[in-house]
Amino acid sequence: MRKRLVSKSPLLRGWLAVAALLAQPAQASMFKGEALDTAADVLSWVVIVLVPIVGIVVFWLVHILPEKIAEKKKHPQAKAIQVLCLLSLVFGGMLWPIAWLWAYSKPVMYKLAYGTDEVEHEHAAPPEAEARSGGAAPAGGGQG
Repeated sequence: MRKRLVSKSPLLRGWLAVAALLAQPAQASMFKGEALDTAADVLSWVVIVLVPIVGIVVFWLVHILPEKIAEKKKHPQAKAIQVLCLLSLVFGGMLWPIAWLWAYSKPVMYKLAYGTDEVEHEHAAPPEAEARSGGAAPAGGGQG
């Protein structure tokens, strides 16, 4: 059978008795009185104002990720993916997985029609800079 350590050692019993006598009462907070009320008021305003703002910003940033991925991969349907991301924000995120999958998909029919599955987006480089550098003129004519 196991023997209890406390009953056999009078020195340990003595130290435990001294520790029990010197123990301080437990405190629920480091603040007291008016400082506790002020800290509670500040914390309640942070929770009421700051937490919803941070939550909305994080929700929005997560929902535009498929749009950013589509632009980075030069997806030819990036504008449609952007619209789906906006609709997903309106519908509470229900369409977000579809936008995510669409951003990572390869546009097969686009490649069959145009010979490539990538497209340069209009905001990548301004046409004036392209014309000065000797690039191709923008489709649809110039300064007519």
